[in-house]
Amino acid sequence: MARKFSLAYLTIPGVNPMDQIKIAKEAGYDFVSLRTIPMHLPGEPEFLPQKDPELFDAIKKALKEYDMPLMDIELARIRKDLDINEYKPAFEAAAKLGATDVLGSVWTRDRAWYTDTAGKVADMAKEFGLKFNIEFLPWAGVRNLQEDITLVDDLGRDNVFVMVDTLHAGRAGVTGSELARTPRKYFNFIHLCDGPAPAGAECNDTVLDNIKDDLMLYTAREARFYPGEGNVKIADMVKAMPEIPLSIELPNLKEIKERGVAGHAKQCLDVAKKYFAANGIY
Repeated sequence: MARKFSLAYLTIPGVNPMDQIKIAKEAGYDFVSLRTIPMHLPGEPEFLPQKDPELFDAIKKALKEYDMPLMDIELARIRKDLDINEYKPAFEAAAKLGATDVLGSVWTRDRAWYTDTAGKVADMAKEFGLKFNIEFLPWAGVRNLQEDITLVDDLGRDNVFVMVDTLHAGRAGVTGSELARTPRKYFNFIHLCDGPAPAGAECNDTVLDNIKDDLMLYTAREARFYPGEGNVKIADMVKAMPEIPLSIELPNLKEIKERGVAGHAKQCLDVAKKYFAANGIY
């Protein structure tokens, strides 16, 4: 079975959903992943079909026209200054558009609070038939694979999964062998990209609590690498997990400037497929 790929919003940030769907189709992706829950970042446009009926209709039309399934929406963050009730209309709209998944992350170290809140978000997602995938990031609230697994276990819900981003996993010191030891039931889809992957002392809590302006965050948002061009052991990670969809999340402003958004999106997929073939992944 051939691997399935989705085009994540952050790969070509700022592009409206209809254009993202068209680009995904023309580049050869199998799915598209949209950002319909805003992060309120400076200068970032917001595309909210749950609040804009015309936009909802336009997205629905584009998905049908290009025969492009919507895999997931993002980003349902678990953070104390955010109201999770705002996610419900986004989940409902996503389900109506055919989405199967929601991506989320945790942004507090208060384990009791984030476990309770994540459970509420998971239940909200299930109400609309959606799976809730929780991503770990080395500078966030849930910072590594084991913390993510613990959260999924504590939640005890059948629609909650660990989401492995290969860049963040590499930085958190996750190895292919660690992933291979992890029961396959935890995994549902993967974020794929490459980059520099410091681990160990460079990723301790003291450093990570002050990471906002660090190179680590800059790379994650603006300068990720094409698969095989960094030092993340992507092949080992992917081989260790089931044959689940890979959502390419690969923002690189330099490449976008040189290739354009469509060219960059296609290069991401082409390089990924070549990298997989060279490493015996099909």
